[in-house]
Amino acid sequence: MLIWTARVSRKKAALAVVAAGIIMGALILFLGRPAEEPAGELLESNEARIGYLADLGWQVAAEPVETLQFLLPERLEEPYLSYNVLQRSQGFDLAKSCGKQVSRYTYAVTNYPGRAEGVQVNLYICEGLPVAGDVCCPGADGFQNPLAYPGAAEGA
Repeated sequence: MLIWTARVSRKKAALAVVAAGIIMGALILFLGRPAEEPAGELLESNEARIGYLADLGWQVAAEPVETLQFLLPERLEEPYLSYNVLQRSQGFDLAKSCGKQVSRYTYAVTNYPGRAEGVQVNLYICEGLPVAGDVCCPGADGFQNPLAYPGAAEGA
């Protein structure tokens, strides 16, 4: 059997404890960092939402016609699955927001080509970021389109 003994002064022991604390703190700081913020524009204020829609080419009323908050289900089912097809075509995906609180802001559109009134834009926000949206006109001759301004892709 082999036994080792070592003499360590209190000063050296205290330095070892402080060094271990610094190393542990650094590991917690660097490894325990939250994930980077998702890329995208935060749309927490009405002005930011109107600006976002303006960047897409839409002129809207100064205040939303309707504001609605809801909890998106843990798993997408109809009608969310069908709606998500439209969203995925424009770079959104509702599946990433499943189980989270979502706010829908509906604005009256004032510059839809060929329609002076009756057109609305829906903007869905989750954790301050846009997660879905559409331009629609309810009624018998209605439609539901992506957020892109009509003709914007051809003009680019």
